[in-house]
Amino acid sequence: MKYYLIAGEASGDLHGANLMKEILSLDPKAEFRYWGGDAMQEVSDNIVTHYKDVAFMGFLEVVKHLPLILRKIKECKNDIENFNPDRLVLIDYPGFNMRIAEWAKPKGYEVTFYISPTIWAWKKKRGWKLKKTVDKMIVILPFEKEVYKKYDMEAHYVGHPLLDAIAQFKPDPSFKEKYNIQTGKVLALLPGSRVQEVEKILPIMGEAIAQMEEEVHLLLACTKHIPQKIYQQALEKVKGRNIQYIIADTYNILNIADAALVSSGTATLETALFKVPQVVCYKTSTISYQIARRLVDLEYMSLVNLIMDKPVVAEFLQGDFTLENLMPALKDILGPKRNEIISEYEDLINLLGGSGASQRVAKIIVK
Repeated sequence: MKYYLIAGEASGDLHGANLMKEILSLDPKAEFRYWGGDAMQEVSDNIVTHYKDVAFMGFLEVVKHLPLILRKIKECKNDIENFNPDRLVLIDYPGFNMRIAEWAKPKGYEVTFYISPTIWAWKKKRGWKLKKTVDKMIVILPFEKEVYKKYDMEAHYVGHPLLDAIAQFKPDPSFKEKYNIQTGKVLALLPGSRVQEVEKILPIMGEAIAQMEEEVHLLLACTKHIPQKIYQQALEKVKGRNIQYIIADTYNILNIADAALVSSGTATLETALFKVPQVVCYKTSTISYQIARRLVDLEYMSLVNLIMDKPVVAEFLQGDFTLENLMPALKDILGPKRNEIISEYEDLINLLGGSGASQRVAKIIVK
């Protein structure tokens, strides 16, 4: 069969790649065409658009790039029609993918939405639109199946695909030697996968690093598509600290890290699954934040706290993301609160269940 997949950011690319592998195990003659990134390209080279060309963060940034986004939506519709897939698989990326679903369902395409839009957080009326435009809704958080019952819609809970990605991960035995780490603690810096995140979040992380009394190894998780000069500019005020810029190797970083400063998003859950105590940080443009604050109905922002429904890890968002707040929290995760947080992570992992999400999704799609 022919499968058309759309993933618009790094996490979707990862989950899309694992899903494609599982589809191939069930349907060896599967033909793919997709929007995604490097991970999906390792499975198939039939890429249409790389997510780096369509990844925009926040309301203001989306408005600024609206003409490009609308043009890409039109290109996507034309490409789907030309490819004429048996299955259309929309992976997260709701602003874009919900528009595609609304167009595709009346055209007769079978639409699967993998990783639900956050209708439990904001724009709750979207649930009724999804009921009309999606054939199969596949969810990855334990509470989401119940959410969809409110819309008289069946949702398939498959567990979280990050468990698959981490189960497949094979640590590099020479990683510490490669970066000259023999003794001492390791602090990981995960400032996000978008340029706007790095520019807003990394400078404040850098200020905290500059004031740390404890000597630690500093490993910065970089992405391939963000030039190193952007990271360097964000950290230009950090003096006297040896920061190692490590490209596209986040899991090896987390595998040896003692603590981490993490931009809110999928990375918060990845960090937890590696049992690394963390502080969650987030900052966007003032306009984007003010709009989100009025629309989003959530007590927590990090996936860890959302799933556990309590403050397992410290979160500092927008105006609260300051040096004064960050410094004591950073000391806590390097010392007194480590064991407490790791214990909570064990409960989180039990709640999410075991690996195998990608295989379960593939079975739902292929059958």
